[in-house]
Amino acid sequence: MKLSRILSNQNGISRRQANLLLAAGRVRVDGEICRDGGLEISRFREVCIDQELIQRAAPAYYLMLNKPAGYLSATEDPVHPTVMELIEPTLRDHLHIGGRLDRASTGLLILSSDGLWSRRLTEPRVKIPKVYRVTTAYTISPETADRFAEGIWFGYEQLRTSPARLEQMGPTEARLTIYEGRYHQVKRMFHAVGNRITSLHRESMGRLVLDRELAVGNYRPLTSDEISSVF
Repeated sequence: MKLSRILSNQNGISRRQANLLLAAGRVRVDGEICRDGGLEISRFREVCIDQELIQRAAPAYYLMLNKPAGYLSATEDPVHPTVMELIEPTLRDHLHIGGRLDRASTGLLILSSDGLWSRRLTEPRVKIPKVYRVTTAYTISPETADRFAEGIWFGYEQLRTSPARLEQMGPTEARLTIYEGRYHQVKRMFHAVGNRITSLHRESMGRLVLDRELAVGNYRPLTSDEISSVF
């Protein structure tokens, strides 16, 4: 919700009065003066007029998980274990997954209670780079990098993927950087060039890089710098 809307929702404060309060520097967001009434404010931010609390910040959770193979990126499933089973039970109800991975895929998975933040991280239009290490069933052809750089046509969505960068590391190994994160995008891109992925490991999303000290199946809170890097 926009800041001006939050202010004008309070009893006795009109939209005009809210704008005057903003202009006078009497509104603070998370302790800092804010004059931008159009600023989107999530429920995880504190808003005050002078010393009066207008919106109390809800607890926010931002977690990095080193996802193991065999776990679904889902909150629950009747057949397969889910990544939520790796999280402390008291946190599970607050979290959703930002950028899913297939059950067989591994690596960086982000869980958060802040929907606005995680949408920014995963929204294809924002084009945050996502880096994957891949192993393929067949030798990666010399023209694969050029095909990915041109973009691959996805008939179902009637769109062409954004240019992607392929760094070949061996005959069947590569590091791929994409900028969208559409449904099964990496697997579909390799399928389009006549190849098949046998393992997929996500290393990073933007400036969020999988912590090398984080054991497989473990998680940790993101640092304040990691959280702010998304915006």
